[in-house]
Amino acid sequence: MTKVETTRWWLVRHAPVENPERLVYGRSDMPADLSDEKKLRAVARHLPRDAVWVTSHLSRTLDTALKLQELYDEDVTPTRESGLAEQHFGAWELQHWNDLPKGETTKFWTDFARQQPPNGESFSDVVERVGPVFDRLNRYWAGRDIVAVVHGGTIRAVLANALGLSLDAALSFHIDTLSLTRLEYISGVDQPGWRVTAVNQAY
Repeated sequence: MTKVETTRWWLVRHAPVENPERLVYGRSDMPADLSDEKKLRAVARHLPRDAVWVTSHLSRTLDTALKLQELYDEDVTPTRESGLAEQHFGAWELQHWNDLPKGETTKFWTDFARQQPPNGESFSDVVERVGPVFDRLNRYWAGRDIVAVVHGGTIRAVLANALGLSLDAALSFHIDTLSLTRLEYISGVDQPGWRVTAVNQAY
C-alpha cells in the first residue's frame, strides 16, 4: 500500500532591503533591514518546528532566516540554493531606473514576463531556473515541512511551477516582504498534486 505523504512549503519573502537610493538590485547582494522585530516575531510564531530550512545564496534571505530562527529559538542550518535567487537584471543591476536607456526599459515593460534586460533574465527564465530546484527539494524532503526564505520573484516562480500557471497569471500575485505563502503537495494518492493554503499572508 502506497504511503500518503504531505509535503508542506512555508515560503517567506525576506525582510525589506536597505536601499535608500532605490537602485535596481535583483541578484545584487543588498542587506536586509531586520529592525522590525515585532513583525519578524509575528512571522516566526507561524512557522513549524523541526522543519527543513532553505534560502537563496543572497545574504538578505539567510539573515532573515537566521533572525526568524533566533526569535523562536530554533537552530537549523539552512541549505543555500543559488537556483532560488531573485531575477537577474544584468547590466541594470545597482543602477537607478531613471538612468537606464529608455528604449531598453520600454521594450522590457511591454512584456515583462518574457523580455530580458541586457545580460539578464526574464521572468520566464526565472520560472525555468527555479522549477528543477523546487522539484528536487520537494522530492528529497517528501513528507516534511520546508521553510524557504526567498524572494518575491522566486515565490511567483514556485507558484507558476506548482500550479501550472501562465507567466502572466503568476506575475499577478503580489508578494510583500515578510509575507507567508503556503503550499502543500499530497503524494501517495490516485491524483497527487498541489493545494494552496495561503498566499501573501501578512502579520
